[in-house]
Amino acid sequence: MALTDRVHTLGSHLRARHGTRVHKVAVDAGFTCPNRDGTKGRGGCTFCNNASFSPNGRRPRPVEEQVASGTAYLGRRHGVRRFLAYFQAYTNTYADPGHLRGLYDTALAQPGVVGLAVGTRPDCAPPAVLDLLAEYRARGFEVWLELGLQSAFDATLARVNRGHGFGEYRTAVRAARGRGLPVCTHLILGLPGEKDRHFRASLRRVLAEGVDGLKLHPLHVVRGTRLAHAWRRGEYRPLARAEYVSAAATLIERTPADIVFHRLTGTAPPGVLLAPAWCAGKWPVLNALDAELAARGSRQGAAAAPTTEACP
Repeated sequence: MALTDRVHTLGSHLRARHGTRVHKVAVDAGFTCPNRDGTKGRGGCTFCNNASFSPNGRRPRPVEEQVASGTAYLGRRHGVRRFLAYFQAYTNTYADPGHLRGLYDTALAQPGVVGLAVGTRPDCAPPAVLDLLAEYRARGFEVWLELGLQSAFDATLARVNRGHGFGEYRTAVRAARGRGLPVCTHLILGLPGEKDRHFRASLRRVLAEGVDGLKLHPLHVVRGTRLAHAWRRGEYRPLARAEYVSAAATLIERTPADIVFHRLTGTAPPGVLLAPAWCAGKWPVLNALDAELAARGSRQGAAAAPTTEACP
């Protein structure tokens, strides 16, 4: 039995819906973030790499070129012919709805693109933007709204300078799902001051509000961040791989089987990553997670309580 047999992954979900493999193509549309441009703050989250991701140093290619390049590569490497345009870098709803429509329309017009995945913050999902995304879904496109919550604890969010609280998340997720938009929530394990009980409580609160997908990430330390300074001073210790695998397996067990896991770990490039070293590659982590679930004789939903109904 493979990990995909124990966990409801995005790949299996999309194959079931579209009858073929569907891959994400990452798009950088040149957005910034209200926690960086002075609207809510400057410098961003304490774990965000300001040097590597500075808008002043980014000159993204046109969306159509990025999608064409990404789809061509995936087609050659994996034989994939269907794609989601994944607006990933920074806050991808942080603009006028007319501007967003132009970007999303361009991506959806590219050959093989069957939908959108749009990453954003809970405090950047106004009604007009949600209405726009719901319009695409009504037209038959696959649409996912990805909300970067990271933790359900306001004290933690303040500690990492997130610039929003759980209240903004609650408002956004209810408004999105009220429009029939599937929501994928991002959670980070290992944030400063948090332990296993915080991870489990964050999952409980997210499930209680209703969610359709989840992403789990280990917190890693990268160059050019305030977190890196704290790590060098010995004020922050990242999770060991065994700790992350154990915690992630427990969250998977407590997640209902119909919820889609978009990601189970996260990586950083070796030239940027400071710690932990195991975050340089995903497959050893995924294999360890599979082994952990197998050793427990467990799988997604094994310890889950009933939750609210998912979006259709």
